[in-house]
Amino acid sequence: MNQFDCVVVGGGMVGAASALSLAELGLKIAIIEKSAPKDFTPEQAFDLRVSAISIASEQLLKQLDVWQQLQQWRMCPYERLGVWESEQSYTEFNATDIKQTHLGHIIENRLIQLTLWQKLQQHSNITLLCPETLISIEQSTTDVELTLSTSIIKAKVVIGADGANSYVRKLMNIGTTGWDYAQSAMLINVKTDKVQQNITWQQFLPSGPLAMLPMPGNYASLVCYHDKDEIKRLSALSDRHLTQEIMQHFPERLGKVDVINKAAFPLTRRHANQYHKGRVLLIGDAAHTINPMAGQGVNLGFKDVKALQHVIAKAIGNGESWHEPQVLRRYQQQRRTDNLLMMTTMDALYLSFSHISPLAKLARNAGLMMVDKLPNIKNKALAYACGI
Repeated sequence: MNQFDCVVVGGGMVGAASALSLAELGLKIAIIEKSAPKDFTPEQAFDLRVSAISIASEQLLKQLDVWQQLQQWRMCPYERLGVWESEQSYTEFNATDIKQTHLGHIIENRLIQLTLWQKLQQHSNITLLCPETLISIEQSTTDVELTLSTSIIKAKVVIGADGANSYVRKLMNIGTTGWDYAQSAMLINVKTDKVQQNITWQQFLPSGPLAMLPMPGNYASLVCYHDKDEIKRLSALSDRHLTQEIMQHFPERLGKVDVINKAAFPLTRRHANQYHKGRVLLIGDAAHTINPMAGQGVNLGFKDVKALQHVIAKAIGNGESWHEPQVLRRYQQQRRTDNLLMMTTMDALYLSFSHISPLAKLARNAGLMMVDKLPNIKNKALAYACGI
């Protein structure tokens, strides 16, 4: 049998980052993944799945030595964030207010994963098992045995980084709390008349938020939240007819656009009742899926990665058995409350802006205007969202 210090199930952005961060501590790592990301060429169309990478996540990706490659491929920095319901309540967050050059970068998820994989393949402490599928997990008091589709391996610790429908979580009988939102989200890649912008914005409507994420060159990623039937109707439209709908319903500041690609997905919230069970841990979407309204999903996952690396590094430095459950529990203690706070905050914002009563609308807009006039609170909230 192959024996590893740690086996990571799932080689997406968070799983790959976790594997690299633990390999840097000298641990012997294996990654189980069903399929590898495809190679990058500059001619490829932009992927629909993008993330607003925070400053804290950028620091992690620099630590893992993949940021420079992403810069050479493609990304779009943004310096400002605009939020409003009515134009009178327009509130703007600016990087200069927190003494930063930018608030974050919009980057395609697949490119982040691909840069991490390139590092995984070069690392002597990492074994990449792909294509491979997890069948079962059996824990003992000293290790964990994983039955795969082609072999059996053992590890001191297993990390479930296999997404919102985590099979690791299911095998470990770890329950979740959460719900499906009444709405779906539609992602739309467009070509714009305007050149690359340095702002991302979100307008709140009774039907749901509309958002614009800038992309390199004359491109942007649009996000539309609406009830499921309306998103289904929009998804069935031709690109030309969808363009007409966008021009009719999106704010004028978007300018003229042409639809290139589109996709839709339901909105869900899931939070694992525990992040560890014995020697098995959950990170990223396997532990928590959040309303994507503020783009915090993968950033929370990268915070999990940093916290887990810190817990294990500190245990090794103190001469502790880093793989014992009492040590691994510290990761849950560091991350679960913080993730729950962010999830609850996003839900509160989502629900408050979904309320159609005139009084609620008045309170929302008064709140936005008040935030704009209280720079200390505004900047503390911005710094927290950026992870600094």
